[in-house]
Amino acid sequence: MGFDIRSNARPLPLAIAHRGGALLGPENSAEAFEQAKAIGAEMIETDLRLSADGALVCLHDADLQHIAGDPRLVAGTGLAELRALLPSLLTLEEAIAASAPLGLLLDIKLADPAVLPRILDAVRAADAAERVLLGLRSLDLIAAARALSQEIAILALVPDPESYEQAKALGAGWFRFWQGEATAERIVATRAVGLRTVIMVGQPRSVAIAGYPPFPVGRIDAEGIDRVLSLAPDAVMLDDPRLLLSARPVMALSSS
Repeated sequence: MGFDIRSNARPLPLAIAHRGGALLGPENSAEAFEQAKAIGAEMIETDLRLSADGALVCLHDADLQHIAGDPRLVAGTGLAELRALLPSLLTLEEAIAASAPLGLLLDIKLADPAVLPRILDAVRAADAAERVLLGLRSLDLIAAARALSQEIAILALVPDPESYEQAKALGAGWFRFWQGEATAERIVATRAVGLRTVIMVGQPRSVAIAGYPPFPVGRIDAEGIDRVLSLAPDAVMLDDPRLLLSARPVMALSSS
């Protein structure tokens, strides 16, 4: 049986493989997805951008410098060129298929709500709505997605950690905190309005921000894992889910 985002009968916190499991294989690749499955992660996170010819592709950065040593923008490069540079590149449809039967968090790196119907159509066509979590980066996008679909689960990836009540009111069911801003008080308050919580580990920016853990996005150490577990979130997003899985209480089950 595949993952069901609505189910409560799972060990918590859920292990989400960030960028497909960026320490398990090439980021956002089918190889990383397979490794995430093999080690026991419950969900895979991948990123969505648009190519120059309108393909929805799984790439994190706006440009290709980090992943391919090429300064061009993803939005300015066609799908065929992207595949030539990155043979492991996945489209949205390929990512939905490659992630099965795990949960799939789609981090939408796009601000235009016009792209949402295409994404929802691809999810429905693959009969994957019950295992997909739509990650949206603004309150306006949350409202737009909820107006289009009552069934899709939505994660608020909004920048303000105090906007959980607004996110809930607009239709989100999940709320993301960065590790450095996650507190017991915020977790409790977010749950009180009916939201599930995700902690994203590491730094939110390439230049270190004071008060955050001294690791880049997706990275964490044993001490950090222990602190995150003490906050009892519903899920944790990290590059190597094994760090969480090895420390996670065996029988911690959701009661919500």
